[in-house]
Amino acid sequence: MPEEVLALVSARSGHFLLESGHHGDLWLDLDTLSWRPVRLQPLAAELARRLGGHGVDVVCGPLVGGALVAQLVATALDAAFVHAERSVAGAVAYRIPNALRERLRCRRVAVVDDVVNAGSAVRGTLADLRVCGAVPVAIGALLLLGAAAERLTEDETLPVERLAVRPSGLWPAAACPLCSEGVPLERPHPPSSAGGSGGAGRLPF
Repeated sequence: MPEEVLALVSARSGHFLLESGHHGDLWLDLDTLSWRPVRLQPLAAELARRLGGHGVDVVCGPLVGGALVAQLVATALDAAFVHAERSVAGAVAYRIPNALRERLRCRRVAVVDDVVNAGSAVRGTLADLRVCGAVPVAIGALLLLGAAAERLTEDETLPVERLAVRPSGLWPAAACPLCSEGVPLERPHPPSSAGGSGGAGRLPF
């Protein structure tokens, strides 16, 4: 399964600014994940199988890529689906649309993202789900980068189900070794949509 996940994305090394404000040494072209949905479906089905033991009523995904995977997972689980939209101003934040907020009260929700790196999209989504009165029960992802799972379980105490793990470097901007070495920082283009981080591809959050 890890090989199938990694085969759907292209990667390159460098020095990149992530949505969270952290610096990283890996860039993934996440838009290629959904290029052939038929190849993504079995991965989503396997993630759904792993999440199935958590009693999930609703699957929620942050836009853009997480929501696409989350909808496939919700279909496989025969669960409800909602998405979280990224705030375009201020600090990184995600919000459930107004029409869906009341429906989430007391519902058991799994947050599903395509790739988790710093985890800002997952954390932002979890925060707003709790405001809605939902009960988060698990986190799911196709791919975790670096110590993402460890950080999430430390911060959220929620089980993290994932299909693959890939090493990567992630640092606060002030402690970035690539900055100290003088490696030029690549800044993605302004978001082309609510959750995107660039025109040619999306950075893992």
